Amino acid sequence: MFFRVKKSGPREYLQIVENRWEDGRSKQRVLITLGRADRLRESGQLDSLLASGSRFAEKLLILSEFKKGTLPTLSSRTLGPARIFERLWEETGCRKVLQMLLGERKFQFPVERVVFLEVLHRLVDPGSDRACYHWKDDHAVEGIDELQLHHAYRAMAWLGEPIDEDSASLCDEEEPASHLRFRCTKDRIEEALFDRRRDLFSSLGLVFFDTTSIYFQGEGGEELGQRGFSKDKRPDLKQMIVGAVIDDQGAPICCEMWPGNTADVTTLLPVVNRMKKRFGIEDVCIVADRGMMKVATLKELDERGIYYILGTRMRSQNEVRHEVLSRAGRFKKVHREPSKGKTPSPLEVKEVRVEGRRYVVCRNAEQARKDAHDRQAILAALEERLSHGSVKSMVANRGYRRYLKTMAKGTLAIDPEKIEREERFDGKWVLRTNTDLDTAEVALRYKQLWTVEHMFRSVKSLLSTRPIYHKCDETIRGHVFCSFLALLLRHELQQRLEAKDLGHVEWAAMIRDLCRVQLVDVENGSQRFRLRTQTPGVAGKVFQACGVTLPQTVEQVT
Repeated sequence: MFFRVKKSGPREYLQIVENRWEDGRSKQRVLITLGRADRLRESGQLDSLLASGSRFAEKLLILSEFKKGTLPTLSSRTLGPARIFERLWEETGCRKVLQMLLGERKFQFPVERVVFLEVLHRLVDPGSDRACYHWKDDHAVEGIDELQLHHAYRAMAWLGEPIDEDSASLCDEEEPASHLRFRCTKDRIEEALFDRRRDLFSSLGLVFFDTTSIYFQGEGGEELGQRGFSKDKRPDLKQMIVGAVIDDQGAPICCEMWPGNTADVTTLLPVVNRMKKRFGIEDVCIVADRGMMKVATLKELDERGIYYILGTRMRSQNEVRHEVLSRAGRFKKVHREPSKGKTPSPLEVKEVRVEGRRYVVCRNAEQARKDAHDRQAILAALEERLSHGSVKSMVANRGYRRYLKTMAKGTLAIDPEKIEREERFDGKWVLRTNTDLDTAEVALRYKQLWTVEHMFRSVKSLLSTRPIYHKCDETIRGHVFCSFLALLLRHELQQRLEAKDLGHVEWAAMIRDLCRVQLVDVENGSQRFRLRTQTPGVAGKVFQACGVTLPQTVEQVT
């Protein structure tokens, strides 16, 4: 039953109406007409009626008193993120795979719950394991009440521990840090998750590979923590290298880890070898950035018949700079599909072959204009500094140094020839490939890698694998793997949002709205009730997109 306003000429009448099912369809029946709405309001009769009826609507009364702040609050816990990611954890198979592997062990605590808690913490409020166990008390996650910090360390060690299998077939004596290339529990989890969705495709076909460095605040384990080239500009700290393989749908396949002194270029072949053996992949095309470009690597990929699309270093590779970029030829326009409501500017592509080696030159007119604008800004700043004689700061600045030349008596001046050379690179990038894909397809496939790199940039904050204080390689591997599982759940959620035309929703805003969906326990006399707050912003739509039912607004718990 419900109230309805019925208009009759200039007047409005208030009615009580009920819905009923009749002859296979829903019909409405007026139970009573209470009178003119304006007179009921003016006389106070409507308020009296509602107040009288509220005595028989206990839940409504509880809500009303709660909003007034007259009910004592016993506890308040965040519900939204846990409900959403618990569903995704279940449907991606993470829970089932972990429980299957844990059946072989006799832990005295729920390891699967520990891992889920770590993953949820990465997604919602990234931080250390210690911070996680303060954070968990404010979130309504099933089965975590008895968990303690030492359980997290033991669970991370289980994820990263070597397993008693003959893994020699997966290792290569020439791999970097081959003594670390044993199989771990996390490898079995990756393989089982891959097998669960294997029926969606016969082979991977196209995979994207990228690496990043993660520095440690502590010693960084026995062997993983080493000093090397730091992408975080922290050469004073030990670090490790983490690589991730992602399919052409953006779904993470696996992650690999190396000591921090491992060069990016040495990681590609080991990843390809292990991936083909672990996942039974026959034909695969690797897409990777210019950091993987090395003559010996390309030669071996060609010899093994492994397809690749790799970025090149335009300025430092002589063949690219002098041969490929100087070749004449018409560019062909390639129009990309709209993304998140925006239509990207078209690409221009052309093919160049040098002694049988295939290159694809790509150009983006919009990026070219931006590069030219940025260069003019640098040159203007240079001229101003030259007029003031600020020489030391210019030499130390790599962006400035690119356009300078040394004159007589050691003075500096802007070099027009260097400016002209730089103009050749505006809006361009060059790819090297051994595939038979159309030129446009090669360019578009490589553009997908930029999405992967964007994901990696978000991984740094989303997955917050830094700072890591773990002292053992096993727990470090487990800690990083939880970040990989978080990336998997994030991708799954993004897919569902896009299916409901919600792909434009910003991650931070969505998490903020979900965190505002809470469960509040209150007391009314001798009775205890659990209230669920409203779903602000996009929270309600996210619940719908994931097929998650919200709890009742009011529920008596004792």
